[in-house]
Amino acid sequence: MELIIEGVALKITQQGFLSDLNDWSENVAKELALLNNVELSAEHWEIILFIRGYYQRFKHLPNARVFTKAIKQEFGVEKGNSRYLHRLFPQGPLKYACKIAGLPKPPTCF
Repeated sequence: MELIIEGVALKITQQGFLSDLNDWSENVAKELALLNNVELSAEHWEIILFIRGYYQRFKHLPNARVFTKAIKQEFGVEKGNSRYLHRLFPQGPLKYACKIAGLPKPPTCF
């Protein structure tokens, strides 16, 4: 499958994740968010950039529980809870944050 952004064809998986995380940019993120019915705000970007940094640092993705705990450590209890994260990404915080961040599908997501 392909996603065409600014005239460039990017390979994506059947579930809509980028095949090559080097293809990611803010414009790609905006398009992926649009395709997934997510209206990006500053709060979304905070989580998206955080999970990209986490992946670059640790070379793997966390499970949902570790993800929430890492958000809590980085941004505090107001943002590091499932209620807040589900408000941003109602269909699944970890899965959709990773998808929009251009990262692989987390192994714990169906």
